Amino acid sequence: MTLKENSKRVIVALIAIPLILIAVYLGKFFFFGFVVSISLMAYYEFCQLVKNKNANANLFIGSFFILLLLINQYRHFIDVSVIIIIASLVLLITELFRNKGSAIINLGSTFLGIFYIGIFSTTFIALREFYPSINELYIRGAYLVFSVLASIWMGDSAAYYGGTALGRHKLFPRVSPKKSWEGAIFGFIFSLLTLILAKLFVLDFLNWHDGIIIGIIIGIIGQVGDLVESLFKRDSAVKDSSALIPGHGGFFDRFDSLFFSAPVIWLYLRYLS
Repeated sequence: MTLKENSKRVIVALIAIPLILIAVYLGKFFFFGFVVSISLMAYYEFCQLVKNKNANANLFIGSFFILLLLINQYRHFIDVSVIIIIASLVLLITELFRNKGSAIINLGSTFLGIFYIGIFSTTFIALREFYPSINELYIRGAYLVFSVLASIWMGDSAAYYGGTALGRHKLFPRVSPKKSWEGAIFGFIFSLLTLILAKLFVLDFLNWHDGIIIGIIIGIIGQVGDLVESLFKRDSAVKDSSALIPGHGGFFDRFDSLFFSAPVIWLYLRYLS
């Protein structure tokens, strides 16, 4: 990364991170708005990405149903299976009239985007709203999301700089030639250490077992999420999902680890904790 790119990266981070943390802290509509923004932008980038594979994902209808899934997660007005059934019917019928290349490829990419980005992103809201809306309890959701984001960011940075300095053994060259086992180990260690520190300072309501498990989930599953997005980008022959965030690529690039980690953390807290 050039000095100019690194400078852009730092400046954008200094502006964006406080805004994200404020949205997380306030929760409710503010955090909902943040999740809607990154989810719809990530889906837009995904739709642009698949065009390189001659797929014409339905941007408008896909975005509508992702928004509906997020609203439903926030307000719980209908069973999610109803939304999925309606989305399936609408997309299948709409494709009859689109006449844009392969219907199977178009539908496959649209459904993938809705499931991967739409359904996974509902768990961001689920984590923030995991605790009751009582002041002393509701803030726990903010501390949980703060900790998850910090763990992901620290892990990403450690994996990048550790891999750059010491990387010798390729992690998954078919998908991401620059990633190394050394970088992955650095990322795992720093993700786990960040959660341990968070447990000491803000996650006192979690037991040590849960805190360590969440750190392990982020350290492993978060990096898997990054590899999955790298798989899509390599298949589409692009370096970044977009250039919408100077120095950082796109929204899909910045939140790929969260898209994978959040569902697993939520499933763990909901059913195994």
